[in-house]
Amino acid sequence: MREISHAQFEHGTARGGRGPIDPGSLTASSRDAISQLSQTGWRFLILAEIANFGVLRRHLGRPRVDSLIVDVAARISEALPDARVVIAGRDVAEVAFECEARLALDVSIAALEVAFERAFDIDGESHTIQIRLGGAAAAGHRDEVHLIEEAEFALSEARTERSPIARDATGNTAAIDRAELAEDLTKAIEREELFLQYQPKVHLRRQEITSVEALVRWNHPTRGLVLPGDFIPLAEESRDIVALTLWTIRQSIKDQKTLADHGHDLRIFINIAGVLLADTCFVRRACALVEASGARLGFEITETSVIRDPDSAIANLKVFAEIGIVIAIDDYGAGLSSLAYLKQLPARELKIDKLFVTQLTSSNRDPLIVRSTIDLAHALEMEVVAEGVETQAAMALLSVMGCDMIQGFLISRPINLDALIHFMEDGKYQAMAADLRAPFSRLATVWKRG
Repeated sequence: MREISHAQFEHGTARGGRGPIDPGSLTASSRDAISQLSQTGWRFLILAEIANFGVLRRHLGRPRVDSLIVDVAARISEALPDARVVIAGRDVAEVAFECEARLALDVSIAALEVAFERAFDIDGESHTIQIRLGGAAAAGHRDEVHLIEEAEFALSEARTERSPIARDATGNTAAIDRAELAEDLTKAIEREELFLQYQPKVHLRRQEITSVEALVRWNHPTRGLVLPGDFIPLAEESRDIVALTLWTIRQSIKDQKTLADHGHDLRIFINIAGVLLADTCFVRRACALVEASGARLGFEITETSVIRDPDSAIANLKVFAEIGIVIAIDDYGAGLSSLAYLKQLPARELKIDKLFVTQLTSSNRDPLIVRSTIDLAHALEMEVVAEGVETQAAMALLSVMGCDMIQGFLISRPINLDALIHFMEDGKYQAMAADLRAPFSRLATVWKRG
């Protein structure tokens, strides 16, 4: 059953990627389909949104881009032939289906990610349509309104995380859900439910991957994939963050050895929560792991994590730096940037928050902020990493501004270790980095003049 038509599109709500979906805007056919599902098993709803709608509109023009959702819906139906696909707006499609296994939602989201890696032929030109996915799962007894609301929340989170989000709509309340999740987290490490994904950083001048960021994921036995935004805050509240971070360090050390066996010498960066920077026991145990293994690690910390307890944080960061751990300041510019703290930190990398990078080529102020930040970091003898790079135009502009490294979906989304090894051996990113300056020689001249 495939419910795709221009008529449905024309009568849907035009959202343009702004704000959550109004439940009233969902098509009647979608609500009816959800409500008629069996009272046993699992029901699923995925909201698929065109993430680069604005960019495509500038390239293709409004009339053509307004019909892209039909192409998107057709690609979804091709990837998930048993799902019901309904166009709900000019940039949103609904995908409803059911299955006996909760894991079906994660499998379906992964299938859609793979499907949209393939470019679209649009009027004779090749274009990539970036899809943003928010999904929800509910046991058969839950009502369709709750399922829709959870899917909306998931899509909203996906916009922030820039990664697919799956939510469980089975719990009675958010409070109960958090309590149960917190209880399960304490058992997740010993049950080997956690795993790491890695997102590469490309050094623009060297045209090679010099490091990766480790991102922890949780494969819950009944909820499926749980992302950090859902369980890291719980871990900090319950103090499970200590065991969780030590596990991440151990696993990174193990994976780094596997990478080395395949000929890839990469530093692995790990996110360190602010509460750990004042924990002398954690600092001692983390240092012991690194020194015993000889691993090449980096710790990413945010500005706000230092502000909590600056004296302890700065002292312990210096301890890490003394044993060879590279300190990187994460999300720079997103918090209350303090030059007083910045000059005291033993940091060797500064990561510009994606908030400024994603608007780099469409804003007047963001390029000025980014360029001044790069100059400041270089003056403090730090290398600069730009997060959230999604277009070649942004990559080229960052290169001529003097940015050292980039990280983002243009290079790769977070991937498993085996996929990372294949990605390194494939080497396609090198050709992309090598060609970035040629089309932008005029940009380079303008920015170097200041």
